[in-house]
Amino acid sequence: MSFDTTSLFRAGLPPAEQPWAPAPRFSFVGGNNDADNVPFGGLAEAAVAVLRREGTSLATYNLGGGPQGYDPLREFICHKLGARAHMPCDPGQVLVTSGSLQALDLVNGVFLEPGDTAIVEQATYGGMLSRLARLGVEVLGAELDDHGIRTDALAEQLTALAAAGKRPKYIYTIPTVQNPTGTVMPLERRRELLELARAHGVLIFEDDCYADLLWSGDRPPTIRSLDGDGGHVVYCGSFSKSIAPALRVGYIVADWPVLARMLALKTDAGSGALEQMVLAEYAGSHFDSHVDQLRSVLRAKCEAMTAAVDDSFGEAATYVAPRGGIFLWLAFPDGIDTGALAGPAAAEGIEFNPGAGWSADPAWGRTRLRLCFGAPSHETIREGVAALAGVFAREAGLGVGR
Repeated sequence: MSFDTTSLFRAGLPPAEQPWAPAPRFSFVGGNNDADNVPFGGLAEAAVAVLRREGTSLATYNLGGGPQGYDPLREFICHKLGARAHMPCDPGQVLVTSGSLQALDLVNGVFLEPGDTAIVEQATYGGMLSRLARLGVEVLGAELDDHGIRTDALAEQLTALAAAGKRPKYIYTIPTVQNPTGTVMPLERRRELLELARAHGVLIFEDDCYADLLWSGDRPPTIRSLDGDGGHVVYCGSFSKSIAPALRVGYIVADWPVLARMLALKTDAGSGALEQMVLAEYAGSHFDSHVDQLRSVLRAKCEAMTAAVDDSFGEAATYVAPRGGIFLWLAFPDGIDTGALAGPAAAEGIEFNPGAGWSADPAWGRTRLRLCFGAPSHETIREGVAALAGVFAREAGLGVGR
């Protein structure tokens, strides 16, 4: 009889994962991007060039440099943020991470402990919600409208918390191409949010992972750029959506007292060096042109997705047209539980993200769902949305179609 290793598992582990299975025909989950627009040719050329020039540095952890990441990549990040996000910064304020998920873990590791309170947007990134739950943090949702966090409602929320003797550790926001709603917070509201954070002594954790994929309107300055030297904002970004998810390259921009603590927690001996080298070599000359092309492709896919939803669901599903990114956030009438419909949909080869997992209040999110249009083709989008509408009509009696 084999040894029962399960008897040695520690208490409090998250639920076990199921064995990996290939994606079904109609997969609208995750943050995957358009495969035909991964710049693999340019990345291959960049890999050859940088390895010929600097390949021997792979013999040393962190390429023989500091633990904050490859210097040319951090320099490019600062150039990109200054040119595209109105946020000048210094490479010394940049920490390269293994994707934005590690950035979330490092910020949480520095600031949060069980029993703390954190404010997130009412609809937000499911990966953050699951992390906060594992940390034993009280999560409160900030009300949203078509322009992001409602600062009037947030002001009341912060005042009520202060009266109860509670001060949230941070306000987590995705202000530019919000995940999952695709909205963009206007400049004036960003200023209002920053003033609220200052008044209540609360940190802002600004997640800008989708901001490079904005295709509608001008990109507002980051909240961190509006803070000057105030130190109220920790910022993170990623190349997962602008270049390729599998590269696993993200970054944090923060003041040194914060980065110094994060480095003490980042005990992985450095994020993947080859990815950093190739990305810096490629992006220095090609980032803008590549992203311009990708945004055009994603905008067309978004239009295909909204047209398919209009045709297949009619007035049964409502949404705010995204201003960028790869997601469409749908809302359904009261009584529809999208989580209960995920199983029947999966049986027909359709995957989507039920809204409860992307909402600070799962009961509020139960009537909502997230669809990713980044990876599937236009034809797959049309056929998959029509098939999904059929499941909703059959299983929930939802009247669909125009």
